[in-house]
Amino acid sequence: MSLTSREIIVQNIECRCEERIGLNFDRDRRNDFAGAGINRGFRPEIRVEGNIEYSTYEWGNVWHRILGLSQGGEVFKPILESWDQLDALKLPDLDNPAYYQGARDLAASGTDKFKLGWLPGWPFATCRYMRKMEIYFMDLIEHRPHIDVLHDRVTSLFERVIARYGEAGMDGIMFCEDLGIQDRTLMSPDMWRDIFRPLYERLTSRAHRHGMKVIQHSCGYNWLLVDDLCEAGIDCLQFDQPAVYDQPGLAEKLRRHGVGLYAPCDIQKVLPTGDRALIERETRRLVETFRGGFIAKNYPDLGGIGVKPEWDQWAYEGFLRSGG
Repeated sequence: MSLTSREIIVQNIECRCEERIGLNFDRDRRNDFAGAGINRGFRPEIRVEGNIEYSTYEWGNVWHRILGLSQGGEVFKPILESWDQLDALKLPDLDNPAYYQGARDLAASGTDKFKLGWLPGWPFATCRYMRKMEIYFMDLIEHRPHIDVLHDRVTSLFERVIARYGEAGMDGIMFCEDLGIQDRTLMSPDMWRDIFRPLYERLTSRAHRHGMKVIQHSCGYNWLLVDDLCEAGIDCLQFDQPAVYDQPGLAEKLRRHGVGLYAPCDIQKVLPTGDRALIERETRRLVETFRGGFIAKNYPDLGGIGVKPEWDQWAYEGFLRSGG
């Protein structure tokens, strides 16, 4: 008897699936996941001046971007321009149980897919924008007492968010926290272990108490932190650039920890080439290298990486052929 989609994902996350790889593809293609978010109904405040759009989001930061050129933009005015504002800082009510009706409905639907709840951030990913990134990195050294207070407040909020998903009956949570650039981590491993690993352990342990898996998206080259992330409770790593790694070495690390890899065909060195033979070869290599603990996916913003839909389809078909 074939495994359900949920069982396929759980076993691939745990590096023990013998049946097939997991699949997460849009546009009516095969997908072992069903997702739910925080239905807060928040709409950013937007104003336009010339060709610049300014948007105020729920954390209170004002972002700006050039219309017609960039999608996300950069922080223009952070919510914490001065540490004098810390005591009065009001965080969004993301833990309101009313916002999780969609998650409760999904859990009660009887779906055999892996039910995944989306988190709006994680401490580093959230707090770096509340001060502006370049200032925040200096704060990590110069203003550690203030940083610790901010981190604790944000982590406590995310602990409650995780609890809401657990109470709803989700199978796992996923968050995005980029830790690397092209060839190194954004901070030293020692700094990450000192400041951030305790926060990860707080959050992953809360998820695990509810029986949920924890999936982390992280861009860049995070090799020096892979062991730490696994030891801190991350159950599955979502890397969009698997080609930056020594893939056999990464596979050995992940198998040792019982942690899965969740990845598309590499979005930087492979998919944008439009080289069908290369794309098909690399999808096959990913499956063969990480088989037993691999979930394949598509990248949602093909235009943003200069990839045509047919190139993405070649990768999808390659994963189906190789994935069992």
